[in-house]
Amino acid sequence: MAQDSTYAERLGYPKGARVLILHVDDAGMCFDSNRGAENALTKGASTSVSVMMPCPWVPDFVRFLKTNPQIDAGLHLTLTSEWVAYRWGPLAGRSAVPGLVDSTGDLWPEVMDVVNHASADEVEIEMKAQLARARAMGFEPTHLDTHMGTVYGSPQFLMRYLKLGMSNHIPVMLPGGSDKLIQEEEHFPDATVQQLRLLGKQVWAAGLPVLDDLHNFSYGWVIPADIANDDKKLDDYKTAKYIEALKTLQPGLTMMIMHCTDTGPEFKYISDSGPTRKGDMLAMMNPAFKKALQDQGIILTTWREVKNRRDRVH
Repeated sequence: MAQDSTYAERLGYPKGARVLILHVDDAGMCFDSNRGAENALTKGASTSVSVMMPCPWVPDFVRFLKTNPQIDAGLHLTLTSEWVAYRWGPLAGRSAVPGLVDSTGDLWPEVMDVVNHASADEVEIEMKAQLARARAMGFEPTHLDTHMGTVYGSPQFLMRYLKLGMSNHIPVMLPGGSDKLIQEEEHFPDATVQQLRLLGKQVWAAGLPVLDDLHNFSYGWVIPADIANDDKKLDDYKTAKYIEALKTLQPGLTMMIMHCTDTGPEFKYISDSGPTRKGDMLAMMNPAFKKALQDQGIILTTWREVKNRRDRVH
C-alpha cells in the first residue's frame, strides 16, 4: 500500500474520504441490549452490530436478524463473562476448554484471567464453537470482532482469531492502517502499531478488508452524576460527544464502537453502565447526530459492503 493511501481508497472510496462503520457491541447479552441495538440500527444511524453467542438472549436477536436481513451483523467473539450476578459459560463446554473457565464454570471475568489460564488451542476451540452455533441458527456473520478486546491480550490468541476469519473468508476487526486514533487515545507503542500494520497486510493479502483505524473510546466517557437519570440531558451530552468524535476521524475506514442499550429497571442488576449504554442509543437516534454525519461528509458503510468491495479488488 502506498504511503499516502488508505485501505478505504483501495476499496474504491474517494481519496481522503472518511468512511465509517457505526458499530453496536453486545447484542444478545440481555433483553435491553437487544432492544437498544434494534433501535440504533432501525431508527438510528448505526450501521453494524455484533452478537455475543454464549449469552441467553441470542435467540431473540437472531429472530430479529432473520426478519431484517439487511442488518449487518457479526460475531462478538466472547471469551469473558465480566458481570458479578449475570454470567455465562463457554459454548464448547467446560471439559473442552477448562482453561477458559473459573471455579464456577463460567468464563473468566477479566482479559488477563484468560491470558493467564487459557491456551491458544482452547481459545480457537471456543471461537469455532461460537461460529458453529451462529451457523446452526441460520446466522451467517458479516464479520468477527472481540468482546473486551480479549483476543488482543495475547499474540497467540490474535493469530488464532485472524486464522478463523481468513480460513472462513469472514472479515475481522483489525486496525491495520494509520491507527492515529489508537496512538493518540490508547497510547499504543510504535512497535504495537507496526505489528498491527504488518498483520493488516496479511489480512488484506488473504482477500479481506482492513480497517485504517478504530474509535473505541466512548465507553470511557464519564457520565456526570447529575444527568445520569435524565434522558434529555443524557441524550444531549452523549450526542455532543459523538459529534465531537466525528471531527477526530482521519481519512480512511474507521470503526466506531458503542453499546446501545434500551435500559429498563432490571438492567442495574446486571451492570452500573446503564447511563453510558442508554446515552449511546439516544445519541444514535438523535437527528442532530445524523445531521452532523452529513455536514461533515462522513460516508457510512457496513462490513458487508466493505467485504463486497474487497471481493471486487484484484
